[in-house]
Amino acid sequence: MSWESPERLWLLAGVVALVVGYLVMQRRRSRYAVRFTNLRLLDKVAPARPAWRRHVPAGLFIAMLALLVVGFARPTDEVRVPRERATVMVAVDVSRSMLADDVPPDRLVAAKDAAREFVADLPEEFNVGLVAFAGSASVMVPPTGDREVMAAGIDRLDEGVTGVQGTAIGDAIDASLESIRTLDAQAVDEPPPARVVILSDGANTTGRNPSSAAGDAVEAGVPVDTISFGTLDGQIGAGQRVPVDGETLRVVSEQSGGGYYEAGSSAELREAYADIGSSVGYRMERQDVSARFIGGGLVFALLAAAASMLWFSRLP
Repeated sequence: MSWESPERLWLLAGVVALVVGYLVMQRRRSRYAVRFTNLRLLDKVAPARPAWRRHVPAGLFIAMLALLVVGFARPTDEVRVPRERATVMVAVDVSRSMLADDVPPDRLVAAKDAAREFVADLPEEFNVGLVAFAGSASVMVPPTGDREVMAAGIDRLDEGVTGVQGTAIGDAIDASLESIRTLDAQAVDEPPPARVVILSDGANTTGRNPSSAAGDAVEAGVPVDTISFGTLDGQIGAGQRVPVDGETLRVVSEQSGGGYYEAGSSAELREAYADIGSSVGYRMERQDVSARFIGGGLVFALLAAAASMLWFSRLP
């Protein structure tokens, strides 16, 4: 944190002087009470007050002054700000292996639930699109700011929705990049800040080479975050084993500058999405944050007034 007008912080010396003056006054009162030898009369003319309560309004008032002084010095700090036209493409594997029940009720249902939460938590300014992939990739929802449309698209995700079995991770990247390139009329000359998030449980089995597609993502300046979802114990049908295999996803994320996550449960998947959501589509911008301190000072002022009126029937 830094200050636009740091010289104004010297006013804190005045606040310190008030604290010292208050302590001196309290010490003098204590000495006067000791010199008053008629203790019975002292109890009548100056009945005992709660020892700590009488200091609360003063303490709150001084805290208010300190916060207002800091706010007056115009503090600035790095603040995360959503980027204009920020676009996130979510690609979800809908191949048959996603029906494995090692993540209850099955991998695909758990993935859909977590995707809904991820999209709902993104800033309203973001455009979000959806790609479903198995043996081929299909854009279910082009990038949009309409969260209801996106939620409806997630609801439509189902095994076999692309019509071809397999796991085409490279095609999913291509479809996502194409959606980003055609976001709007500006996209060709001014590409939007974008990110692709891919969830799958297996290695690439068909379609374009994922490494080549990741190279296109690098060229476009679009990081690809990948989530390997499932466990080694996954199976479908009558004991058909479908263990998770995240090696392809790991390579794609490393090559494109994205993050790689492994999730073996719904809770871990939500944590992965939360971590991705905290970094996508933002830039750091230095902004005036004096309102934080001024607001805090006003809260302390109200507390000081309330405490004084409640305990002593007067304003401080």
